[in-house]
Amino acid sequence: MSTRRHVLAAALALTGLLAANTNAQDKTKGKGMTFHGKVEAVTDKGLTVNGEKLEGWMDAMTMSYPVDKPEVLKKVKVGDTIMATVYKGEIILHDVMVMPPDKPDKKKSK
Repeated sequence: MSTRRHVLAAALALTGLLAANTNAQDKTKGKGMTFHGKVEAVTDKGLTVNGEKLEGWMDAMTMSYPVDKPEVLKKVKVGDTIMATVYKGEIILHDVMVMPPDKPDKKKSK
C-alpha cells in the first residue's frame, strides 16, 4: 500500500511541475501581436514577407520568417496576403492564415 501512495504522490508532483512549466512558458511569450504582410517567397525554411509596421516593436520591412507549422508552407504562395501572430523577442510566425483577396469596389451605374 505504501508503494502505491509513493507512486501516486510522484505522479501528482510530476503533473504539477508540467502544468507550472507550461504556464510559465505561456507567460514568457507575452501578448501576441497581429502581423500582416505580403508573401514574396516561400522556401522549405519559411516565408519571406513584406510586413507592415508593428507599432512599438518592428518597422515595416521585408524579411524571412520561420513558421510554427511547416504544413503552412504548402498552402501559402507568392503574392498572398497573410495574417499571423508574433511575439516580441522572436521572429516565428504563428498561426499563419492566408487572407482573402481584396475585391474591387463595384461602381453603381446610373
